[in-house]
Parts: sequence; structure tokens; C-alpha cells
Amino acid sequence: MELGFSAVGFAGIDLGAAGERLHSWLEAGFHGEMHYMAKHAMLRLAPERLHPGTASVISVAMNYLPEHCADPLEVLEDPEKAYVSRYALGRDYHKVVRGRLAKLAERISAEFSGFDGRAFVDSAPVMEVELAKNASIGWRGKHTLLLNRHAGSFFFLGEIYTNLPLGSGEPVDGHCGSCTKCIDVCPTGAIVAPYLLDARRCISYLTIEHPGSIPVEFRAAIGNRIYGCDDCQIFCPWNRFAKTAHLSDFSVRGGLGSAALVELFRWTESEFESKMQGSAIRRIGYRRWLRNLAVALGNAHGSQPVVSALKERADCEDSLVREHVSWALAQHGG
Repeated sequence: MELGFSAVGFAGIDLGAAGERLHSWLEAGFHGEMHYMAKHAMLRLAPERLHPGTASVISVAMNYLPEHCADPLEVLEDPEKAYVSRYALGRDYHKVVRGRLAKLAERISAEFSGFDGRAFVDSAPVMEVELAKNASIGWRGKHTLLLNRHAGSFFFLGEIYTNLPLGSGEPVDGHCGSCTKCIDVCPTGAIVAPYLLDARRCISYLTIEHPGSIPVEFRAAIGNRIYGCDDCQIFCPWNRFAKTAHLSDFSVRGGLGSAALVELFRWTESEFESKMQGSAIRRIGYRRWLRNLAVALGNAHGSQPVVSALKERADCEDSLVREHVSWALAQHGG
């Protein structure tokens, strides 16, 4: 499509049984330290409360796989390289998708008098997957992400809450069948049952959302994943149909597609801020960046460059970084 969207659909605002599933997930504590999930749970389930006057939802999908990018498995299998989740290799998707949604809203407003709408891109309490499912864009896979028969799952979701009565598509039936590859390959066993994710075990949560020390029992399993994890998507059979991004915004920036761990670990804070300008990675901050890299270096081969880089930060003034560097050095006999 002209605006870069790969799919568009319409959904009503009745989220049905999603509320019961959300509350059960929260009661189990699976959200970890993402306290906002519990704080705004009711807003997630009531679009008309989040944006008064909402009568329906326009749901969109946007492919994000970079066209020219190192093979993810090759990067994962090289312990000296840094693996960054494919969605974060280009520009910050919040800005890209929201900007395109704003243009879509402008066009709708020009055609429909009285149109009112508000765009959301993973920045507010919105049940994105549930709404996209109801809008006929795809079904919820066992890894909890949305799947589409013609595009897999490597796409972003966005929404416009609107006062226009646009009706609703038909929820898409699931097509995962008896397949459990996403569950079987999860490095930390975070998918504790089909359609049920314990975020506290998820590498994406641990390297992005979790603010403190990464639990020791998960550090080895993290491998060289320094920002997010794509394993459940990489091995999903439906992603053989995944499409590359329509927009150049998602092209690999800063050599992050297969950068060396040591190189990234030696960045100064000013280099991090400069090189990550306009990237979704920037929001985790420099200390989490170093924390994640220290774990990955602890899992790398104990080569002289790796050990030397770790020793350079052994006395880091930040206790969080220092703790993970100490662990990493211990993995190499230091």
C-alpha cells in the first residue's frame, strides 16, 4: 500500500473473553515488573474509555524485516556477534508507524465529515493482537504473536480508535495445528503453555523491559542476544511466507545486523546516545545496554579481546554493569 501498510482491517470494541485471559495472566504475575500492564488493564479492555467516542478500530499491519540483512541464524550461531531483534535494526517503529497512521487519519478525515480518531502504536494500553485478530488480519499464534498465512509474524501492528461505525471483520481461525516449534525452541522456556507467555522468563523482557539484574539462571540461555529475541518467530513455519519491509526506514542502521560484541561494548555513553538516535534501542539506556552486552560476552569464547574488553569495565562505577561484568569474567576463569 501507498502508506506502507501490508494489511488493514476493522474491528469492533467488544473484546469479549480477552478480559478474563488478561486478568488471569496478571494474577499469575507473568507481567513481571511491567507494572503498567496491571495499572491500565481496564483501559486495555475498554477502547471507549481510552478514547471517548470510539465506536470501532482501524487495525493495520506493517512489515519490518530489512531487505538486506545478515541471516539471523548465522548471527545467533556466532558467539562473537551481537544479535539484535530484527524489529529494532532500523528506525524506531513507534515514530514510523504512528506517522503513517497520522497520514491515514488525515485522508479519512478529508472523506468523512465529523471523523474523530486517535492513533496508537505500542504506546498505550491497547489490546493490539486481539483487535487485529478481530479485524481479520491474522490469528494469535502459540507464541502469543499475531500470525498471518501470507506474511508470518514479522510485522508491526497499529490502530486508529475512531468514532466511525465501521463494523468488524470475522476473527481468523488459528492455523497452528499441532505444531509446537515456537514453544520447543524458546531458549528460556518462556512460553509455558500454548498461547501463554511468562514474560519474566522471556529474553525480550529481560533485555529490554527488566530494569535490574538479569537472573543468573537465564544468563547462559541468553547467548548473544543483546536486545530482544526472535527465536519463536525464526523457527515458526509460517514465517517462510514473511515479507520484507516496504519502507526503507526499517533498513539496517549502524551495522547492527551483525556487529561484534566487543566493538559495541567499547562504545562510550555519548557514542551510544549518538549512534542510537532514532532507534528503539535508545530507550533502554546505556547501563542496560552494557548489562546485556556483558552477559553476551560472558557467553562468548574466552578470547583475549573478549576478556580484555570485560576487564576494562571490571571497576565500572555502575553497580549493575559491574555485577554482570564480574559474572562474565567468571565464565572465562577471571
